[in-house]
Amino acid sequence: MTATLPITRPYLATEFDTLYDDALELGIKGPIPRVRRFRLLQQSALAWREQPSKVVAIHGAALNAHAWDATLLAWPTPALALDLPGHGESVWRSDGNYSPATLAPEVAEAIGIASALGLATRKVTLVGHSLGGLVALEIARLAPYLVDHVILVDILPLPPGAASQVRQFLDGPAVFESREEIAERALRFGFGGSLTRLERGIWHNTRDLPDGSVAWKHHLGSLGGKALPERGLEEGWAAIAALAQPVDLIWGTRGLIGAPALAHFTALRPQARVVPIDAGHNIHEDAPLELAAALARLTDSTN
Repeated sequence: MTATLPITRPYLATEFDTLYDDALELGIKGPIPRVRRFRLLQQSALAWREQPSKVVAIHGAALNAHAWDATLLAWPTPALALDLPGHGESVWRSDGNYSPATLAPEVAEAIGIASALGLATRKVTLVGHSLGGLVALEIARLAPYLVDHVILVDILPLPPGAASQVRQFLDGPAVFESREEIAERALRFGFGGSLTRLERGIWHNTRDLPDGSVAWKHHLGSLGGKALPERGLEEGWAAIAALAQPVDLIWGTRGLIGAPALAHFTALRPQARVVPIDAGHNIHEDAPLELAAALARLTDSTN
């Protein structure tokens, strides 16, 4: 039997209207914080709250800055959520290269501009999920003057094939007849968290075409799973071992990280704090409240 999800809104008045639905679903009371969109050269970013952001959140492949909405609602700290190149409202790369080493200089430059504009502090904590975590590691190596802490969210150097489910999902159509069709496909692959959160995620991750069909906003939707970068295991572990900054890990017990990778990480970084959460790979979709609490502990920041 095919699951269906009714997506009834013909449009959103603004991209921030969904924050009220997130707050209602999570039981978060009080005013919705101010969130503003900024252009940082070729990249776009969402600035949460008024003060300069100590935290920069970097999403995973085929997602966007709004993936952090529920988590940042529950974690009352100033934060900058970036759209990676080729994702969300950021410009697509003409070469289709979305490897961490390629993306890191662009993202580091955007963070530097954000700091100069007063949107971010001089040094920041990078919170990176999946591809965003690999990019965060590269930025910490490339531009240590920008980064004083890295928090990885369900990502470590993984063997080939570990992200095969994500690749298979990306190998699907680039254009769909409706958002309901996308929802049904996402549910078959086990993505999306709650049904209502899945609905909101699809709105933020797609665009309407003139003929009434719907396409992904991210470039990977056109390139397919082959564009999802893989990094050599030895190179990845060497990068983690070499960083001078603290590196902590939040992992989903139903996510991509297995016991061997966890053991290797703790051997390389014995001072690292490792926080398990009962969730799949997209922890921000499955358990945003728990993720927010873990991030608050790891950064000693609750307000």
